[in-house]
Amino acid sequence: MHWPVEPASVAHLFPAGCRPDVFQDRSYVGLVPFQMLGASLGRAGWIPYFGSFAETNIRLYSVDDAGRHGVVFRSLETERLAVVPVARLLFGVPYTWARMRVSQQPGNQWHYESRRRWPGRGPSSRLRVRVGGPVEPSTLEQWLTARWGLHARIAGRTRWVPNSHDPWPLYQAEVLELRDDLLAAAGVTPAGEPLRALFSPGVRARFGLPVRLR
Repeated sequence: MHWPVEPASVAHLFPAGCRPDVFQDRSYVGLVPFQMLGASLGRAGWIPYFGSFAETNIRLYSVDDAGRHGVVFRSLETERLAVVPVARLLFGVPYTWARMRVSQQPGNQWHYESRRRWPGRGPSSRLRVRVGGPVEPSTLEQWLTARWGLHARIAGRTRWVPNSHDPWPLYQAEVLELRDDLLAAAGVTPAGEPLRALFSPGVRARFGLPVRLR
């Protein structure tokens, strides 16, 4: 799910060296619940238990002086406590530990639920959608989903972390229920109504080594 935001209202949330990316004078904030399946480090292969888990992120959209379009995570909930310190160290992203549940229900409904445990116990998100048929993304939806990396503060410097994957296959998603505290907890206030919701069965993605911004 995505909402428009005024670029000036979120500029202070970006690490040095990058800024809000804009589409027709607006930037956007995303609420993205998903599942990580079969994750691994390098050539080590899939890591049982730690390789598959639920996540939910709040993301802003970024660009740097080299023209690299990416995302900046404001929060990233995960149900695996052991992932939190590793991901914070390697990728500089604000991972948090949460109680989470993802389930597929009759009628092609998907239910995502999260309640943060640490740090800052309390913020929660609950989303239920009915998935429909495939859709062709609009120009704005392509702009939002075709992101090939992230900007993050790692070891005191802003770095670009590349991420390669195929284009997301996208499907209609009718929102049946939404109750969310994560946007407010991330310090982001939408400036308008949400865009249409989208669902994806997923892609295989690979992160590269961080590159320091010049």
